[in-house]
Amino acid sequence: MPTRTLAAGLEKETQMMNVGFHGLWGLLILAADIWAVLNIAQSSVSNEKKVLWIVLVVLLPLLGLILWYFLGPRSSKT
Repeated sequence: MPTRTLAAGLEKETQMMNVGFHGLWGLLILAADIWAVLNIAQSSVSNEKKVLWIVLVVLLPLLGLILWYFLGPRSSKT
């Protein structure tokens, strides 16, 4: 019986660690998305493009962030 209890305890602890790890990734993505939305809103592109990029980042958080980073409008500060 003690081994079964120990195994169950280890499994529960592993699951809790995974939740913490995934939660950290979620917070990092959320912070990056907020940063992206603020940068998009402050950019000098047209309002239509701003809305399109913001909707993309909000609806597809990770993919939208990656696409915006590589394909989004660049600031005129070079």
